[in-house]
Amino acid sequence: MTEQLGQIERPEASEFLAKKKIYLVPLILQGHEPPAEYVEKFQMYWKQAAEHISSLEARIGQVNHVYHESVLSGGEEGLSFLEKVSLESFKITKEKCRNGALLEVIEDKELVEENMDWERFLMMGFISEKAARLVTASYMEVSKKRYEYISAKLSEMLKEGEAALLFIREGHRVQFPKDIEVFSVAPPALDELHRWVRDEQSKHEKEHEEHKESTGA
Repeated sequence: MTEQLGQIERPEASEFLAKKKIYLVPLILQGHEPPAEYVEKFQMYWKQAAEHISSLEARIGQVNHVYHESVLSGGEEGLSFLEKVSLESFKITKEKCRNGALLEVIEDKELVEENMDWERFLMMGFISEKAARLVTASYMEVSKKRYEYISAKLSEMLKEGEAALLFIREGHRVQFPKDIEVFSVAPPALDELHRWVRDEQSKHEKEHEEHKESTGA
């Protein structure tokens, strides 16, 4: 069950206090040398996400645990890794840890590393259709195992009445345990980011088509 913050009426908020809760934060990364317009929207997204999380905490429970995609060490070691790969989620995580939350591991190292390897192959592209089918099938298989592992760890680690932050990329296929209430952190800036990306893709596709027509390629 996924709830939007705006859909929770104050009289009903108390119903969630004794339940297991996940505040689900889409993991948006800045990328390498992005355009200034994207950076502005990216920074606004993380600002609004932090505010959304704080509002959830005030109404239905303080964060006790932080779980983060691809983080394979907890505590200070995990924070050091996060600072290098995702500064914005690091800042939020560090703040929650200062307030008593624990950064903990919900990933299996071998599954993460295999998943990343197959993903790299997919991004490179293929000449052979057979190779494409093989890599795609292998990627899907290990992804399924990875998300099943995450789901099992969430069920095992999160206790009644506790709340956890989960940073994970959009498009994930984690099936959340039925006894966990999931609240999506989806501030307005997330839609703006999506719209910007779609517009940029459309613009590049149009430019590509125009170039093909002008050159006869």
